[in-house]
Amino acid sequence: MKSDIPIYDIQNFKAYKNDGILVSRFGYYSKQHQHLHSAHRHSFYHLVFFTEGAGKQQIDFKKFDVKPGLIYFMIPGQVHSWDFKTEPEGYIINFSSDYLSSFLLKPDYLEKFDFFSGQPDLQVLTLPITVQHIIALIFEDILKEGQNEQPIDDDLVKTLLLRLFIEVSRSTDSSQKSIHNSYNHTLLKSFQHLIEQNYEKLRLPKEYAALLYITPNHLNALCNDFLGISAGTLIRERVMLEAKRLLINLDLMVAEIADKLNFDDQSYFIKFFKKYEGITPEKFRKLNTTYHGTK
Repeated sequence: MKSDIPIYDIQNFKAYKNDGILVSRFGYYSKQHQHLHSAHRHSFYHLVFFTEGAGKQQIDFKKFDVKPGLIYFMIPGQVHSWDFKTEPEGYIINFSSDYLSSFLLKPDYLEKFDFFSGQPDLQVLTLPITVQHIIALIFEDILKEGQNEQPIDDDLVKTLLLRLFIEVSRSTDSSQKSIHNSYNHTLLKSFQHLIEQNYEKLRLPKEYAALLYITPNHLNALCNDFLGISAGTLIRERVMLEAKRLLINLDLMVAEIADKLNFDDQSYFIKFFKKYEGITPEKFRKLNTTYHGTK
């Protein structure tokens, strides 16, 4: 099926040192890939650190300012676009989902970092000046390693990449929110995984609570404690996000989207969408499938 929103794989880009990673200065990358300024998806992890530039970007339909000192992280599947007012500069890294898998014993290692949560508000960070300097030096070391023609593996690059994640994590308060109660944090992560796997069919907190062997009240309490929202809201936000992602595919009729998301009928889907978004699905589609369309 032809999709209105392109999905790019890591193989769509020139390799840096290994087929699973691309590293570049952002100004050069931005000019070489003008098509990436409009809405698109990645099948890989993606991060950018801005040292210059101004404008806006959207991650899963949430707007953020572009400014020096800002770093953002994205996981596979998210929808993204840029709208720069001045020439941007900085660094970019794209890496495949399995790039670090042979290097780490824990396959879910990246999930320990809040900025790889898939929640846009946790993925966009403004770094302190001292940390900006450290991060820039790490990027420069990674770029330098890419010029090394010796036939060695990527272990040094992977180590530098992990150091970058840790340095950013240490500099932000968000990474400390979850450590005071590791049991409940593990439960929350499990709940989020279950939502990702079942949001098309399971809509009630009690259904997820049963899968987690806890009470609905406990599930609701931990969502409120960690995220400040109810369990039901977390489920609904995931359904709404998928609805938005599907709506910008012009090949799909609204009725088909309603069916894909397991709504009883198109009318119920339209009411649901309008209740929580404030506009109809067709209005959202019109506003978000024109150039620089925004809500």
